[in-house]
Amino acid sequence: MQHKGAQSLPASNTAGPVEAYWSWAAADLLSALGTSAAGLSSPEAASRLAKSGQNSVGSASKSTAFGTFIRQFRSPLVLILVFAAGVSAVVGEASEATIIGLIVLASCFLSFTQEYGASRAMDALKQRVSRKVTVVRGAVEAIVSAEDIVPGDVIRLSAGNLIPADGIILDARDFNVSEATLTGETFPVVKAPGQSPVDATIAQRSNAVYTGTSVRSGTATILAVETGGRTEFSGIAAAIERRVPETDFAKGIRRFGYLMTQIMLAIVIVVFAANLLLHRPLIDSLLFSLALAVGLTPELLPAIIGVTLSRGARAMALDGVIVRRLEAIENLGSMDLLCIDKTGTLTEGIIHLDGCYDTEGKTSPEILRWACLNATLQTGLQNPLDGAIAAISDAKAGLSTYAKVDEIPYDFIRKRLSVVVRQEVSAGQDLMICKGAVQNVLEVCSSVLAGTGSSPLDDKHRAMIDARFQAWSAEGFRVIAIAVSHLARQSHYARSDEKDLAFAGFLLFLDPPKPGIKETLAALGECGVAVKMITGDNRYVAAHLAAQVGLSAGKIVTGQQLNTMTKNALRALAPKTDLFVEIDPNQKERIIEALRSRGHVVGYLGDGINDAPALHEADVGISVDSAVDVAREAADLILLKRDLGVLLRGIDHGRKTFANTMKYVSITTSANFGNMISMAFASLFLPFLPLLAKQILLNNLLSSLPSLAIAGDNVDVEQTSKPRRWDIGAVRRFMISFGLISSLFDFLTFGFLLLVLHATVGTFRTAWFVESLLTQLAIVLIVRTYHAFWLSRPSPLLCALTLGVALLAIAIPYLPLAGWLGFVPLPVPVLAGIVTITGLYLIVSETTKRWFFEREHRKRTRRPRRRAV
Repeated sequence: MQHKGAQSLPASNTAGPVEAYWSWAAADLLSALGTSAAGLSSPEAASRLAKSGQNSVGSASKSTAFGTFIRQFRSPLVLILVFAAGVSAVVGEASEATIIGLIVLASCFLSFTQEYGASRAMDALKQRVSRKVTVVRGAVEAIVSAEDIVPGDVIRLSAGNLIPADGIILDARDFNVSEATLTGETFPVVKAPGQSPVDATIAQRSNAVYTGTSVRSGTATILAVETGGRTEFSGIAAAIERRVPETDFAKGIRRFGYLMTQIMLAIVIVVFAANLLLHRPLIDSLLFSLALAVGLTPELLPAIIGVTLSRGARAMALDGVIVRRLEAIENLGSMDLLCIDKTGTLTEGIIHLDGCYDTEGKTSPEILRWACLNATLQTGLQNPLDGAIAAISDAKAGLSTYAKVDEIPYDFIRKRLSVVVRQEVSAGQDLMICKGAVQNVLEVCSSVLAGTGSSPLDDKHRAMIDARFQAWSAEGFRVIAIAVSHLARQSHYARSDEKDLAFAGFLLFLDPPKPGIKETLAALGECGVAVKMITGDNRYVAAHLAAQVGLSAGKIVTGQQLNTMTKNALRALAPKTDLFVEIDPNQKERIIEALRSRGHVVGYLGDGINDAPALHEADVGISVDSAVDVAREAADLILLKRDLGVLLRGIDHGRKTFANTMKYVSITTSANFGNMISMAFASLFLPFLPLLAKQILLNNLLSSLPSLAIAGDNVDVEQTSKPRRWDIGAVRRFMISFGLISSLFDFLTFGFLLLVLHATVGTFRTAWFVESLLTQLAIVLIVRTYHAFWLSRPSPLLCALTLGVALLAIAIPYLPLAGWLGFVPLPVPVLAGIVTITGLYLIVSETTKRWFFEREHRKRTRRPRRRAV
């Protein structure tokens, strides 16, 4: 069979393209790809994987050590500094250029070691939650990694799966696919075997499926044709990638960057212009101004954040939480509101079938038999209710006389599932058994089974059914309806056949609360995290469970009410609502967005097909290892065990990580800002530059070394007891308060050196270098804790690095390389004066710290919650 614009593939070259494969007949395409409905053999699949490469798009490629190292030089300041050093070498300042180059190289190397180590650790953690796919290999189904899919693989798909490759459908049953990532189409599209025109667009190819799209309902078998970088998704990945809303932590980093950039530019421009007006040498003035900028810039912040987060990720992994996106750890620490479902989260998740009753409320073995046929023969979406039914051994007696004819899979619109079975003894008729939500089953019923016969479904019967439903629900039971219909035999059944059924009875399921869940929820409340339940279950079951586990149920909003609300109305009501019940899965995203708009940092725990939008919208998307593909891929964190206790420990890790990140921000902004301001002013009034560029850069490098231990520093209990968030106003106030104190002691040092000792230029620069470095080290110990610094023990590594750099600072003027760096030995009186000034600085900073934190605490307690913008 020849196709216009298409080319065949010999079996030996299966990595090549098949043009317009959607227009091919399935048999021809199987032959062209050298495969069959029985799939590839394992050796053949391995051979093709070696030729075609792993099935991953370019964005998933791993960073190399060399690439990570080169990225450290992307900073414009670093590049300009390297360029300026090169110019100074050309004009005869080779030694200074060499020193500057070595210091810049050392700083970049430090950043590289931290970032690369963090990325390797994260890669190892992500492997623990890699996506798996069911394929047919040698006529036997096998579970393989999605990255190992190759052209020619035969893949089984069902509701909730992410489609791992581009290909065509070989077989399908009520197969609906969400293609919004590729086409922008909101609603799922129906897919079926067949052929599409050669010139059909992606949206028009009803027989083809694509990487990155997801299965909403039904089942299918597909043939993989294109994988990895040859898929449609890979080709337009940058354009179609969903924009994840900016999280609270990301906003904080961005605003902090703006603040530092504004200050840095102002200082650089003013100092450079002033030095030129003072007729200082151009190269010296340029290098000095740029060194000031580098000294002010927290250039290790990305590395510190990376190390802190990766350390937190490893600690969380030990507690059963796998971090897929590092920044989620910080958001977890800031989270003040957690939205959860009830099944498996608040309850045991091990559902028990408690009873099978007819419409009169009597125990019915027939209802149990019908339910077991429906549960054991359906092949669509797996759920714990079916597992609970199948676990009843008494229900399986006599089922072997039935043969499955067809099924109409469950979907989230109908909320019901029908299976058609046949017994040879019932000549000419098939039996349709429909199971689902009570109201949704009633929609397709026209009669009620009662006693030995049936009656029309009138208002009296509806009221009776609703009364039983409400009564059982109020006792905490999950109530499912069963309806049946005898149909004339046919080979195929469709949704249109779900009509005129007879309402037969009820299935009652019980999922008791988890042991200890009440105490866990209370612990979440004590650490400042409120919990809201979002569930598809009815209001009676939700309210009953809430009362059992200690959640408030004072304000309940139903999905029907939510449908009538405007965006602003929901934003006003959502924070006041305790339970969201009878919620359609598509409404969850609206709820999360409304809560975030009111200034909350929101976490969302979900594992279902339709949870992905809400997981994307939340500041922290949380799923479980057993979740469907689309939920796992949308989540930031994966719980290896569905346990809020595990999440509670993760919150503690997140807050420790956030606290240590903010320590570095506080340390670097306060000390650096004060020293740079002092240097800028000194350069305007002294007849010489207060420090050479190489001395500023060396100071910056050495003062940053203790910060490498910040990631593992001990954290006070007060810093993890409540959610903490970025507050740029507080950062600015902290920087100014402590920066001015730093500058005050710098000016005291200037006066001591110039007015008391009449120091030479070399002595001045050396003494101030030592004083500046010692005060920056002292502030590390001061601001890392809210307590008096001698009452809060730093980590051993932080202590060792701080003490080591302090000793090195005092020793530098006496080392052999001192002259090359522009330093001179310090007389004992000068050194004694510097140590004394540093001690006074430590006392004043400790006193200021107490005043500052007490004032900020009062400000926070008085301030109403900010509305997010």
